Amino acid sequence: MRIIRDYQFVEPADRGASAAIGNFDGVHLGHRSVIEMARAAAPDAPLGVMTFEPHPRMYFTPDAPPFRLMSQAARASRLQKLGVQRLYELPFNAGLANLTPEAFAARVIRDGLGLRHVVVGADFCFGHKRAGTAEDLRAFGQEMGFGVTIAPLLEQGANTVSSTAIRKALANARPRDAASMLGHWHRVEGPVIGGEQRGRELGYPTANMSVDGLHPPAFGIYAVLFDVLDGPHRGQYHGVASLGVRPMFGENRPNLETFVFDFSGDLYGAPVSVALVDFLRGEENYDSLEALIAQMDRDSAQARAILAAL
Repeated sequence: MRIIRDYQFVEPADRGASAAIGNFDGVHLGHRSVIEMARAAAPDAPLGVMTFEPHPRMYFTPDAPPFRLMSQAARASRLQKLGVQRLYELPFNAGLANLTPEAFAARVIRDGLGLRHVVVGADFCFGHKRAGTAEDLRAFGQEMGFGVTIAPLLEQGANTVSSTAIRKALANARPRDAASMLGHWHRVEGPVIGGEQRGRELGYPTANMSVDGLHPPAFGIYAVLFDVLDGPHRGQYHGVASLGVRPMFGENRPNLETFVFDFSGDLYGAPVSVALVDFLRGEENYDSLEALIAQMDRDSAQARAILAAL
């Protein structure tokens, strides 16, 4: 997959794609439906996705709490797995934000990227102050020579599949409901970082990961799948993870700590991906370390049983 980050300087080989447009946070089933429509609209064209970095919401409300379901790198990795060949990851800045809808269609889609066909969701808005609608884009496409498909919103039961609904499910400790909308487990991806080694002292050494910049699922204990993406320990393992601030040990920055079952080895710096499968319980304080260890033993046994049944 080629990543193109400037619509004004595009190689000829990267033009002529059939592309889905959106933010693609989470790359959920609705996003995948739009991507498949782009694939079907022009099977002989490169399959593309146009998205924006930073997320427009981060640009307009930089002080808002973290809301992203996945990092920029994790999104690119997921899109590549879906067969996307051209990722147009455009910088969202004042210049792009101030384009009128017509200027966006002309300068970015037609002249800049030279897209042959675009697919957007029915709720798609674009241009300065989100003034352009999906129907406006269809009209511009007819005038400017590129095809436009408007994809209906994907529904699951009585609910529309959306990044907002997935965030709500995760915040309410319902990772399986989130997974049903994502089409895959919700994952935290990144390198293993150094911790305070309290887990090692308790007999539960953990692989620590930052969750900075990501929407926080409910704090607590989870049964997880732990994938080491590269290096000598590459592979998938089962584990139990603590997501939160570790209230027994004072004020701490939120992070994700995973005890990997039946594992021995050095994971510092390794790229890993942790899938939240089931929520076991919330964060708690205990009267003693012995009580905490006893609960961790119970958590591990419960997580092993859940994961063995997958």
